[in-house]
Amino acid sequence: MITFAMRNLKLFFRDRAAVFFSLLAVFIIIGLYVLFLGDMVMSDLDGVSGGRFLMDSWIMAGLMAVTSVTTTMGAVGVVVDDKAKGIAKDFYTSPLKRTTLVGGYLISTIVVGVIMSMVALVLAELYIVGSGGGFLPWKNLLEVLGLIILSTMASGAMMFLIVSFFKTQNSFGVASTVLGTLIGFLMGIYVPIGVLPSAVQTVIKIFPISHAAALFRQVFMEVPMASSFAGAPREMVEGFQTMLGVTYQLGGGTMSFLGSIMILAVTAILFFVLGVWRMLLPPKR
Repeated sequence: MITFAMRNLKLFFRDRAAVFFSLLAVFIIIGLYVLFLGDMVMSDLDGVSGGRFLMDSWIMAGLMAVTSVTTTMGAVGVVVDDKAKGIAKDFYTSPLKRTTLVGGYLISTIVVGVIMSMVALVLAELYIVGSGGGFLPWKNLLEVLGLIILSTMASGAMMFLIVSFFKTQNSFGVASTVLGTLIGFLMGIYVPIGVLPSAVQTVIKIFPISHAAALFRQVFMEVPMASSFAGAPREMVEGFQTMLGVTYQLGGGTMSFLGSIMILAVTAILFFVLGVWRMLLPPKR
């Protein structure tokens, strides 16, 4: 299983185009924020102490959630490639157990997601510090590392199930393009969730990986929030967090940190089971 996972990792990182396009949405978000979004969101925070640090942390937290999705989507492209080239049939007729193949695909997908998310974390921290902010405290950094693993597992399991329905690179490419286009909206990055219609907000809140964005924001923004809103009324702080998707209002209450973690954990388990079931089905002739 490990040997097969290593084979998949080598195939992914050998394809520089696949690596680049898996991070394309990240580069687009950073570019849009530097050129347009940064000035737009900062216009509402004139006079707020540490406003730039606060909003840089907000956008970079959302970027971390986006990375967990786009990089795992790129990693599971190996599955489609094996199907398109007929390599999967060779594997199925070999002495390798089907569970070994599935495990290898899943392990390589999660490893790719974690590695690329770590790269995104370094870039995010450098950008925040370069813009006048500060590095994450050690406690928050450890929390981010834990969230990277959890969000990557949830995203990887979901992407693995999705690509199990694709048999050609063309269909996979279209799906990747659509996902890369929508993911910024689903994470509430391009437009703050609080200004969207209630129906759209509901869609975002029930999209499991959007909870990863909320969790990353809570950790990334803990220090700048404490500075920018020192002495501010609680209602003001809660309204700001709801507007920017730092916390979600569901069922008349606020989704807790633990609640969002549970949603990601259940998502990882559920889609993992469904993905394994799909891959263990005998291939159609």
